[in-house]
Amino acid sequence: MDSALVIGGTRFIGRHLVDDLREHDYDVTLLTRGNRENPFAEDDRVNHVEGDRTNETALEAVAASVDPDAVFDCVAYHPRDVRAATGIFADCDAYVYVSSGAAYGREEIPKREDRTPLESCTAEQATDDSFETYGNRKAEGDRAAFAAAEEGIRTMVVRPPIVYGPHDHTERLDWWVDRVNRFDRVIVPGDGTNLRHRVYVEDVASALRIVAERGEAGEAYNVGDRRLVTLQEMIELIADSLDSVARSDTERTDGEQSGPRAGDVELVHAGPRELAAGDVTLDDYPLYRSYPHVLSTSKLAALGWESTPLEEAMQQSVEDHLESDRDGDENGPDREAEERVLGILETL
Repeated sequence: MDSALVIGGTRFIGRHLVDDLREHDYDVTLLTRGNRENPFAEDDRVNHVEGDRTNETALEAVAASVDPDAVFDCVAYHPRDVRAATGIFADCDAYVYVSSGAAYGREEIPKREDRTPLESCTAEQATDDSFETYGNRKAEGDRAAFAAAEEGIRTMVVRPPIVYGPHDHTERLDWWVDRVNRFDRVIVPGDGTNLRHRVYVEDVASALRIVAERGEAGEAYNVGDRRLVTLQEMIELIADSLDSVARSDTERTDGEQSGPRAGDVELVHAGPRELAAGDVTLDDYPLYRSYPHVLSTSKLAALGWESTPLEEAMQQSVEDHLESDRDGDENGPDREAEERVLGILETL
C-alpha cells in the first residue's frame, strides 16, 4: 500500500498517525472539517481535504478523488458512520476503524478480542451523543465493521484504552503531571494499586498502520502498553521524568536549576473516608478506575507490533506538557479541596 486517507488527522491520534505513515513513505490525505489548525499545512507531502465525514456525499467525493489504498477512520462516533464509510471505501485495500476498550461489555482480566462480550447498543443509544453511550456506540461500530468484512470488504478494528502522549487534548495525564510538578505532596486515591490500562499515542499510530498492512479482515486488535503499571507507579514515572528534565536544564545552564522543580514528592494515600473531608471521591481523580481494566495485546504483538518503553513514553509526554499551556485543571479535584484532605490526614 502506498496511499492513505486519514479521516480526522489534525488533533491527537490522527496527528501521530499521519507522522507514522509519512515515516513509512505513504502519500497521505487528511479529511477534516477544517475547524482546527492543520499542523501539516506547510507539509507538501500531506494533502488536506475539507469535508464533514457524516456527510456521505462528501465521503463519496473523497473516495473518487483520492482513491486511497488504506482508510483510517479516527472520528467515527456512531455506527452509521462506520456503515457508510465501509460501503463507500469498499474497494480499498484496508479500512481500519478506531474503536475503544470501552466497547467491552463485561469486566474480566484481561479483556480479549475474541472472548470478551461487547456492549449492547439500542437504536436510541446508536444515535446518542452522551459519554454514557460511548462504549455502546463503539461496540456497534465494531459490529458494523465485522458485517462489512463478511461482505468481502477488508475491514479491521483497533481498540485502545486511555490514550496519552504529546498533543493530548483530553488533559487527563496533564492533571497528574501538573500536580507532581507544582506540589510537594500529592494525593493518591485509594492504596495506589489501581490498575487501568493506558497506551502511548505513537503506539496507537503504529498499530493502526500495522493492522492495515498485516491484519486479517473482520478481526479486532487491542492496543495498549505492553508493560502495565499501577496509578502510583505512573505517578512515580512522572516524577522521574520531571527530575530528568530538571537535571537536563541544570546541565545546560551550568548553574542553579531552571524549569521544573526536582526532588522527592511525597505521595499521600487517601481512601473514601479521608477524601470526604474535601468533598472528593475516588472517581473524581483522572485515570482512576475501581475495577482493573486490562486488555490483552498478544494478538497485535503477533503481527510484529511493539510498544514504546514506558520511561521513554512518559518522558516525551512530560516534555510536551511542559512546553504546552495544558494543566488538566478541569479533570480532577481542585487543590483547595485536596488541602483539606491533607489537613485531616495530618491529624491521624
